Amino acid sequence: MPNPPYPDAHHADEKPAPHPLLAPVLALLGHWHGQGKGEYPTLDGDFTYAQDVTFSHDGRPFVHYEARAWILDADNAPVRPAARESGWWRLQPDGRIEALITQPTGIAEILVGKATDGTVDLATHEVALTPTAKKVIASRRRYVLTDDGNLTFDHGLEAVGQSLQHHLSARLRRAG
Repeated sequence: MPNPPYPDAHHADEKPAPHPLLAPVLALLGHWHGQGKGEYPTLDGDFTYAQDVTFSHDGRPFVHYEARAWILDADNAPVRPAARESGWWRLQPDGRIEALITQPTGIAEILVGKATDGTVDLATHEVALTPTAKKVIASRRRYVLTDDGNLTFDHGLEAVGQSLQHHLSARLRRAG
């Protein structure tokens, strides 16, 4: 078999060592699953949802972030897909983070924040919208590793004429 055309392709199954700038978020790496509650004044009532979140890396100072959610019925069975988003967290010195998160609904958020002591706080720097996307002005996201090893997620949203306020919260456990 000839050598692959790019470096280290024959080691594709090996996981690279994390970049040193990832130190503040190393405990987040992996796959998380759990449930949460959501609300917003423009929605018809509160809702329960399941959420899967994956944080991964390829050895560079970036974290790939992917999240999927499903609306649940009263028996915790999935009713339909809900939110889905993907993006990158760019780690900077001193735990600073620049994040780019995109959603299939036509929303691209650039957030900035910091990671310290098992907590990541992100707030909107800019939002880009496709012509038919809902009007999102800002969001705040907070991820906290709890003493029992779970991950909590809180999301505030300023959109469609509403002020910045609570939208989502979830408690996730490490999967696998």
